[in-house]
Amino acid sequence: MDMRTRTFLILLSVTLLVWGCQTVYYDTMERMGIHKREILVDRVEAAQKSQEEAKEQFADVLEAFRATVKVDGGKLQETYDRLKAEFDESVSRADVVRTRIKDVKNVADALFDEWESELGQYTSESLRNSSKEQLEITRGEYGKLLTAMQTAESKMNPVLTVFNDQVLFLKHNLNARAIASIQQEVTNMEREVGNLIEDMNLAIAEAEAFVKQLKE
Repeated sequence: MDMRTRTFLILLSVTLLVWGCQTVYYDTMERMGIHKREILVDRVEAAQKSQEEAKEQFADVLEAFRATVKVDGGKLQETYDRLKAEFDESVSRADVVRTRIKDVKNVADALFDEWESELGQYTSESLRNSSKEQLEITRGEYGKLLTAMQTAESKMNPVLTVFNDQVLFLKHNLNARAIASIQQEVTNMEREVGNLIEDMNLAIAEAEAFVKQLKE
């Protein structure tokens, strides 16, 4: 067996294992009276909370950069330590956001697949058509939510990349030159973070609207 085939089989096994675990989880929860729709509501709310926390953290790290350009030479190490801690926390918050979005997508896909497959079980055509219409409405609203969340998610990495460059530069250049370099980047950071926060606010609003619809 060549390496490419072996790698493919390993990835396939992992995928099937993860999918199997998720299926068992949903089946177990359903037997306990907790359905996919409820799980989806919980996960969307968790994703919303993680984005709110990430938004606040990105704003905090931007403030840390703004403060950096105002320090005197004697506090450079202290400033770097604070900046590095804020950056690490931002990376952690971003990871949580990514995980929450994946969790939402997983249960949403399972819910819509189940919903669509059960349409054929209706004996009443009017009820089937009504359920199908509601499925399409819900799927459309979910599509807007997922797009908003993924758009915000996609803008985290560019911001983190800029932050990381400046933190690394400051780490190895604890001097006035490093401070001047950061000062030049602050305007760019403000623009990038501003765009990110704007997209996060949109995703948060979409999450609120989607949860409200599911609870109606």
